[in-house]
Amino acid sequence: MLQSCEFRTSGSMQHTEQPPAFGKWRNRLWPFHRHEMKKLFPLILMKFLVSVIYCVLFCLKDTIAITTKGSGAEAIPVLKSVVVFPAALIAAFCYSRLSAIVKKTTLFYTTTLSFLLFLFVYAFFIYPNPEPFIPHESANWLTSVLGENQSHWVSVYRNWMHSLFFAVAELWGSVMILVVFWGFANEITTISEAKRSYNIYIAAGNLAPLITGKAVNWLTKKLSIFEFSFTVQCLITFVLVAGFTIIGLYGYVQRKVLVNLPVKSKEEVVPTKKEKISFFQGLKHLVTSPYLLGITVLVIGYGLCFTLVEISWKANLKLAFPNQADFQAFTAECQSYVGGFAFFISAFLGSSILRRFGWLVTAQMAPLIVGGTGLIFLLLCSNPAMTNLVAPLAGVSPLFLLVYLGAFHNVSSKIAKYSFFDPTKEMAYIPLTENEKVKGKASIDIVGSRLGKTGASFVNLFLIGIVGTGSALSITHILVPLTLIVTVAWMVAVSSLNKKFALKISQPEPADEQVISTTS
Repeated sequence: MLQSCEFRTSGSMQHTEQPPAFGKWRNRLWPFHRHEMKKLFPLILMKFLVSVIYCVLFCLKDTIAITTKGSGAEAIPVLKSVVVFPAALIAAFCYSRLSAIVKKTTLFYTTTLSFLLFLFVYAFFIYPNPEPFIPHESANWLTSVLGENQSHWVSVYRNWMHSLFFAVAELWGSVMILVVFWGFANEITTISEAKRSYNIYIAAGNLAPLITGKAVNWLTKKLSIFEFSFTVQCLITFVLVAGFTIIGLYGYVQRKVLVNLPVKSKEEVVPTKKEKISFFQGLKHLVTSPYLLGITVLVIGYGLCFTLVEISWKANLKLAFPNQADFQAFTAECQSYVGGFAFFISAFLGSSILRRFGWLVTAQMAPLIVGGTGLIFLLLCSNPAMTNLVAPLAGVSPLFLLVYLGAFHNVSSKIAKYSFFDPTKEMAYIPLTENEKVKGKASIDIVGSRLGKTGASFVNLFLIGIVGTGSALSITHILVPLTLIVTVAWMVAVSSLNKKFALKISQPEPADEQVISTTS
C-alpha cells in the first residue's frame, strides 16, 4: 500500500513560514486548525477508501487468478509480464491524453467511473456466467500445440476476462492511488498544510489493509456456504459503494471547500509536475549516472527478491487451500498483519529508526529481511527431507510449514519495504540537483520498478520452460542460488550507494531549495 510523494520548498519560504500556534503535544499529534477540518477530513477519508478498495481487489485478483480451474500460481508471472505491463503503458497513455483535453474534474470522474463500471460488469455479468466468454476451442488447440507443460500461458488466454480483472485491480493502485489521489491532494494542498497533513494520509492508507484484511477474512468465511461468485458480488458491491463515496467526497471538496479558499500563489502550491520520459530515455539517463544507477539497483533488487519467492509460496498456498474461499481468507489475514505493522510503524516510529541507526544500517535491513526469509523458505521448499524433519518440531504438516514460512516472508518483506526500504530510497534523492531529482525519479519510476517485478516474472517463466514441468515448485532449487546472488548484489549496492550518498551530503546543498519526502 506504499506511495511516495515528494514536494519541495524554497529556501526563502522556509524562513518566512511560521509553525502552527499549538502546544507541544497538539503540535505533534494533531497540528490542525478547526477551519482546516472541512478539507482535511474528506481527504483522509478519500485516502482510506481508495486504499480499502485496492486491498479488496488485491485479495480477489490473486484468489481468482490462481484458483480458477485450469490455472495456478504459474499464471501470475505471465499476467504481470504480458498483461499488466502493457496495460499499464496503455493506461498511462490514455490518462496523459485525456489530461490534455478535458478538465481535471472531468478527468477524475471519467477515470474513477471507468474503473467502477468495469468492476460492476465483471462481478454481476461476467464472473457468474463465464462460459460464453471462454474460447475453449482455440484454447484447447493452443494446449495441443504448446503442450500441457505450457498450460499456464494458455490459462491466461482461456480465462482472459479474469486476466483483465487482474490487470484492472493492479492498475487501481498505480492510477487511483499514485496518480489520481496524490495528484488531487497536491493540487489543493499548500506546503504548510502538506507538512502537517501528509503523514495523516499515509497512516490512513496503512490502516486500510488492517481493517480490510480482517473484514474480507470474516465475510469470506461467513459466505463460504454459498457459491464464491456471491462472495465476489458482495465484495464488489462494497467496492462500488466506497467508489461512489470517493466521488461524492471529491464533489463536496470541489463545491463546498475549494470555492471558499483563497487562491494560492505559485510558491504555496505543492509541485506535482514530473518530467515525462520514455522507457529507453530513462534507461539511458540511468546508465550515464552511477548514483542514480545505484538507486535503480536497489529498486530492482527488491522487485527480484520478492517476486522470485512469491510465486513459489502461492503455488504451495493453492495446494493447502484449493477452495477459493479458504485461499482468500488466508491471504486477507496476511494482508491485515501487513497493515497493522505498517500502521504502527508510520504512526508511532516514523523516522526514528533512521535517526537511531543511520542510513546504511537501515537500508541494509531490507535485503537482510527480504532475502534472508526468502532463502529460508526456498531452502525448505527445495529440500523435502529437511521440511519433513522440521515440520513435526513446529507442530504442523510439511505443506503448512511452507505455507506459514512463505506467509512470514511475504508479510515481513512488505513491512521491511514500508519501514526501511522506501524511507532510505527517498532519502537518497535529497543531495541531488533539481534536474537530477526530476529526471532521476522519473527514470527510476519507469525503469527500476518495471525491471524488478517484470524481470522476476520472466525469470520464473524461463526456468519453468527450461525445466519443462510447467510447475513453479519444480524450480525452487534453482531459485535458491539466484535469490542469494540478488540479495548479496543488493547489499553490495547499498554499501556502494552509501559511500556516494555520504560524499554528496558532505558537499554544500543548493541554497534555493530543500526536499521534503513523505512515504505512505
